[in-house]
Amino acid sequence: MSARQPPPHDNIARRWLALAERRIAHFIDLRDSGRWRHYYAQPAQIHEALREAIHARDEWARIVGVALPPSGTTV
Repeated sequence: MSARQPPPHDNIARRWLALAERRIAHFIDLRDSGRWRHYYAQPAQIHEALREAIHARDEWARIVGVALPPSGTTV
């Protein structure tokens, strides 16, 4: 018998997951450094962008089948 093959688009989904994780890191860096003020008028806007990035990461993790830590990334 042959070994189970990964789905054909598994590599692509994993790359999107990695991109979503990099986006989260970018938004956290913007927030923590204060550079968010150059791109957003209100603090709520950067927090909303971060929440959307976390949601996207969670969706890609679900598609890939990766379990995330129970606490996840907090805003």
